[in-house]
Amino acid sequence: MDFHPAKQLGQNFMIDTNLLEFVVRTTGVSEGEPILEVGPGFGALTRALLEAGARVTALEYDKRLCEYLTNNIRNKNFTLVQGDACRVNYEEILKDFPVPFRCVANLPYSISTIFIARMLELEKRPAEMLFMLQKEMALRIASGPGTKNYGALSVRCQAIYDVEYMRTVPPQVFYPPPEVESAIVRFREKKDVPALELLSILEKIVRPAFSQRRKKMRGVLKHLFDLERLDRALAEAGISHDARPEQLDVKTFIKFAELLSK
Repeated sequence: MDFHPAKQLGQNFMIDTNLLEFVVRTTGVSEGEPILEVGPGFGALTRALLEAGARVTALEYDKRLCEYLTNNIRNKNFTLVQGDACRVNYEEILKDFPVPFRCVANLPYSISTIFIARMLELEKRPAEMLFMLQKEMALRIASGPGTKNYGALSVRCQAIYDVEYMRTVPPQVFYPPPEVESAIVRFREKKDVPALELLSILEKIVRPAFSQRRKKMRGVLKHLFDLERLDRALAEAGISHDARPEQLDVKTFIKFAELLSK
């Protein structure tokens, strides 16, 4: 196949056998287990997952790659869906998926934030996810309070998942090699995940709070919530009026969101 990766689509394909084996081993897939794979490319990881016994539903945007995958992967456990990972109806794709299921993704780095947000907002979300991300993004997601990388996405991800930065990945394991280092991040769903309504309030808090991260929490949020209600929630959550968002851990943010929801 005469194929030239589309620069505007941010296409970088995993070609390193050792890396593919690491991903499959880390996923820990078992016979017959459903996997949602987003961004299969030429299907190198797809084939490895199928060989490990997984039932793979792959979501690919590029029509050329969809044609290639259709013609070259003939397996009863393989289903291909053409669509935009940021826009498709995941409820429709996942309606027949048993629970729990896992998701693996190697996406253009430009859409990583939007895609991860889509996963977080799903009612039927993956129990475990393994993503290839730009290293900078991976550090943001996995960072804790008091660090420069800790932000709104860190809190939103860690409210639902235990997030683990697995390993740094050099450019040369991809074709074409990206200009930046990459990293593999694993997400494992927590036992007690806040309800979707509470997660929505949490997002309403952390987005503005971290967009003005050097400002005090009360000053940023006083325009979004009734002031008496806000002060009561801050006091009951044990948050000082002088507190800044990067000082608060995820549990405190969740507690604060619970109090504001009352």
